[in-house]
Amino acid sequence: MQTLGPDPADECGCAPSPRELRTLRSPVTRRLALGLGVAGVVGLAGVGTLIAAPAFAATYPSWDDVENARANESAKADEIARIQQLIADLENDVAVKQARAEELAAEYVLAQEEFEKAAQRADDLQAQADAEAERADAAAAKLGQLAAQQYRVGGDDTSLELFFSSSAGKADDLLARLGTMDKLQAANRSVYTEAISARDNAQNLSDQAKVARNERDRLQKEAESKMIAAQEAAQAAQAALDAQNQHRETLEAQLAALQDTTARTIADYQAGVEARRKAREERLRREREEAERAAAAELARLQAEQARSGGSSSGGGSSGGSSSSRGGGVAAGGSGSGSGWVRPAGGSITSWFGNRGTICSGGYCTTSGHRGIDFGISCGAPIYAAASGTVVFAAYSGAWGNYIKVDHGGGTVTGYAHIKPGGYAVRWGQRVSAGQVIAYAGTTGASTGCHLHFEVYRGGLRIDPAPFLRSRGVSV
Repeated sequence: MQTLGPDPADECGCAPSPRELRTLRSPVTRRLALGLGVAGVVGLAGVGTLIAAPAFAATYPSWDDVENARANESAKADEIARIQQLIADLENDVAVKQARAEELAAEYVLAQEEFEKAAQRADDLQAQADAEAERADAAAAKLGQLAAQQYRVGGDDTSLELFFSSSAGKADDLLARLGTMDKLQAANRSVYTEAISARDNAQNLSDQAKVARNERDRLQKEAESKMIAAQEAAQAAQAALDAQNQHRETLEAQLAALQDTTARTIADYQAGVEARRKAREERLRREREEAERAAAAELARLQAEQARSGGSSSGGGSSGGSSSSRGGGVAAGGSGSGSGWVRPAGGSITSWFGNRGTICSGGYCTTSGHRGIDFGISCGAPIYAAASGTVVFAAYSGAWGNYIKVDHGGGTVTGYAHIKPGGYAVRWGQRVSAGQVIAYAGTTGASTGCHLHFEVYRGGLRIDPAPFLRSRGVSV
């Protein structure tokens, strides 16, 4: 049995723990249950926050209300019905908001994929347009030389030779002049026609590329908008869950007090609620300490592996070729070379960037290729911020599972996927430093085992993280 990492949700209040999930009685799917590992309502000093929608407006009974109701059968029945409805409303509010958060998260993932497809199409069209333009320029230059030679042979017309030589730089200008020449030989006419066709194709493809770039830019804004909407929905779901966790235990104790026909007093029920609260706090304290010990043991294990391999895969390695970077020992997570970037996890790389077969798990399938690299680490192993930055997303996101994005500035963003339920160690809007533990590994979303799926975004597009990290002295 593997030792799981800490339950940062309990520590920072930013996500529910698996134990809290088991208290829910609403008909929540497995994916929704995983989705409960969302970032919590943020109240960090000096950091802007999303305003999570509060749970439904409700007035909760006090213990005095319960005491008074016990003395009157009619009032007691009314109070019992009221509390039962409050509990049901809390459950429904959580379920509805979680479903909405999951829906928007799925929309965000699809929007990101559509943006990347549009960007690739725009690049492909522009490359084709550039190739056609080069072909047109080459053909026009060749025709200019042939025509100049023809005039030189047919008559010593130096002005025409100079005319063609000076206009050989641009296909449009030269082709326009060549088209007016009645002495253009029939043998060269096909080359001229081909050049004209290439020029027209280049223009047509360039126009298409422009349209594609506009669509790319539109989809990028849409993806960014959907990311924000998904985060806000996750915040609202967390606020609803917080309200349920805050009030449900007391409501259930009040309900039990009203339905009790023994001599137990209201004070007994109040004391029971307080005793359970203290016991929960003590349990969470012990779990945090155990998790810290487990994380330290994991780090020591990785460092020992690195030492046994002779340090060949230390985080301070050079940015050399990929072949040498894929061999040797395993670098420790959080290790770097002083560039400001570190390895986001320990373990070896189990899957590289690029196309691969479809993976289906957790109710999701990945079909658009592998847009990151996978670090093979154990369940609960620490995940580190690859560089300093600001958390711009921390929520459940479909195939990514529990997911964090950190903005490092300058158009560079990193993503960390498949975090375990309740495995967030940071919140939305929080500033993090390179090597800081931000989460714990899991297998949420489209994942077949615990690992870290790590991504690097440049200008909103995911690029191969391996050469990116190596160029900054980080071994992968």
